[in-house]
Amino acid sequence: MTDTARHERDLIEKAESRRALIGIVGLGYVGLPLAVEFAEAGYTVLGFDVTARLVEGINAGRSHVQDIPSPRLAALVQAGRLSATTDLARLEEPDCVAICVPTPLSKTRDPDISFVSAATDSVAKTIRPGQAIVLQSTTYPGTTRELMLPALEKGGLEVGRDFFLAFSPERVDPGNPRYNTHNTPKIVGGITPACTRVVMALYQPAIETLVAVSSPEAAELVKLLENTFRAVNIGLVNEMAIVCDKLGVDVWEVIEAAATKPFGFMKFTPGPGVGGHCIPLDPHYLAWKMRSLNYRTRFIELAGEINSEMPEYWVEKVVTALNEQRKAVRGSIVLVVGVAYKKDVDDLRESPALDIIRLLQRLGAEVRYHDPFIAELREDDTTLRSTPLTAEAVRAADCVVVVTDHSKLDYAMLAKEARALVDTRHVVAGRAAGRGAGR
Repeated sequence: MTDTARHERDLIEKAESRRALIGIVGLGYVGLPLAVEFAEAGYTVLGFDVTARLVEGINAGRSHVQDIPSPRLAALVQAGRLSATTDLARLEEPDCVAICVPTPLSKTRDPDISFVSAATDSVAKTIRPGQAIVLQSTTYPGTTRELMLPALEKGGLEVGRDFFLAFSPERVDPGNPRYNTHNTPKIVGGITPACTRVVMALYQPAIETLVAVSSPEAAELVKLLENTFRAVNIGLVNEMAIVCDKLGVDVWEVIEAAATKPFGFMKFTPGPGVGGHCIPLDPHYLAWKMRSLNYRTRFIELAGEINSEMPEYWVEKVVTALNEQRKAVRGSIVLVVGVAYKKDVDDLRESPALDIIRLLQRLGAEVRYHDPFIAELREDDTTLRSTPLTAEAVRAADCVVVVTDHSKLDYAMLAKEARALVDTRHVVAGRAAGRGAGR
């Protein structure tokens, strides 16, 4: 039997018997839920992270990820199914290593793959025959083959024979009550067919549905297409909101009526912009890669421009609402309701609320905020703390701006008590004409 067939057979047998040790590099909102799914599927899981405090918390059974309750994590830790370490020298131990590290953008909006590079270098130092390596971090097409593969083969091991390499994009939607790591279909694209087969076998016990594609590049593009699709459609509906505003038409009425068509239309809704780690960032990975090939993704870039300008649009609505009260922005109290990037999560990354707060402060407003999921935020060297959402706090504000439509907020009270109300999400009940712009 060839080495290729032997290593493939051994890993598949270990997957079937759950004897494979699974390693997860990066234990954030992607890595920890994945580690929990593998452990609940019967594997033993060893997590890696450079943050000692985070590792200590996991080993004590404390979860720092909203979608993973601490009792669920603690049960796996106590059973010996899941543990964590900061010792990257132990990357030699797992049979499968899944890399789930951040891939932010630089200040120039170029991909920052330093975390992927660092994780790859750590794996390259310890890689041994019979290991499978899976990159899950969102990145530009070609990262797996062009960046990771040469580093992992540098020691003389050959992909598809001595080790197996694939890309399998994360598709986590934090706070989604219906879809999670287990039941969201997972894409797998290996460098070789053997790589795909091995990774599919390893992931199969933990993931409900697996979808194989022909290459890592195809898998990398799947994730970028998914979120570029959303970014472009959000950009379209945000522009339609501006169009309707200028025409004096209710954009929400138009959207709801259009959504009655049973084919050819997919409902998207406008808002204060886009946030989170995916939608504001992923299209830039694709645009950056295509610029290196002398092609400009004009459609994608235009959608990004529209979405990034929405905070300014809504701040203008605040200015108008205050003007109708014969008040200047400077010195006015503005209460921002909801600062997380989406409803019912505790994630501030790329939240348009931060831009809205920053713009209002620059205009001289005294900005306060309420968010049941975020007790404190730091912006421009200042710290803001969440204000209780009471009738007194609402009445004390010259204008209330709803930015994030968390489920368990008293919107009826807001409608009743606010002097002026700007609702970027069309969520406040009891709208009445003449109670401020943007309603």
